[in-house]
Amino acid sequence: MTERRAGAGLFVSDVDGTLVTPDKAVTPAAIAAALDLHAAGVPFTLVSSRPPRGMASVIAATGVKLPFAAFNGGSLVGPDFKLIAAHRLSPDAARRTLDLLDAQGVEAFVFADDLWLLRDPHGAKVGRERHTVGFDPTVVTDFDAVIDRIDKIVGVSDAPAPLDVAETLLRAALGGAANIERSQPYYLDITHPRANKGDAVRTLAERLGYALADTVVIGDMTNDIAMFRVAGFAIAMGQAPRAVKAAAQAFTGANTEDGWAEAVRTLVLPRLATAKA
Repeated sequence: MTERRAGAGLFVSDVDGTLVTPDKAVTPAAIAAALDLHAAGVPFTLVSSRPPRGMASVIAATGVKLPFAAFNGGSLVGPDFKLIAAHRLSPDAARRTLDLLDAQGVEAFVFADDLWLLRDPHGAKVGRERHTVGFDPTVVTDFDAVIDRIDKIVGVSDAPAPLDVAETLLRAALGGAANIERSQPYYLDITHPRANKGDAVRTLAERLGYALADTVVIGDMTNDIAMFRVAGFAIAMGQAPRAVKAAAQAFTGANTEDGWAEAVRTLVLPRLATAKA
């Protein structure tokens, strides 16, 4: 275990719906807020449902120099983008997930071997995901070749209702064999049980030597609630669903209104500066 850094605090941020705008941009205000964090000596890192290389542009824009977590915490990655640790779905959980999504008519994105795999290049949200992660998908006829090393399966739909049904069925069918969360209203993420943002924040804090009680987190969706539960202080975005706001200690503006920068200025820096005093 890393020696604890007394009197210091860690800031961990979600990316989509939080740090970036709906069109996936890091605004000038967010960049300025990140610079303020670095200038104040506040350790700052990210946890996201994205694959590691899909986080590269955000990491570059905000100057993150610490290990970060991808795939909702399924992968712990160094600042050099080398994999530190990974939790992947079991082949059985992956097959059952894919079969159930097929039965519900829900298309799947599969992430494995640093690739984004799919069967329908013209399906729901393909263009949006390409814009988000910054690379093209690999089209396959099935996922058999990677079934034993899948980092994340995403159920994708243009409408939330099919995913509501799939989420309920998957939770009943898989139980503790997978972590099942919504990263966006149109994305249902299925990962290893330990690939959740609560375990991710716990691991990052321990590895970097910070107390969870002094850790501040910020997010916008139900997959962020797991990290809200372990951190000392949690901030929800202004556009977050009611359940997410209820799990946080504070909320900021929406990601359409530079809410992330507002939170850094009014909540994160004052709190962590007090913890350092």
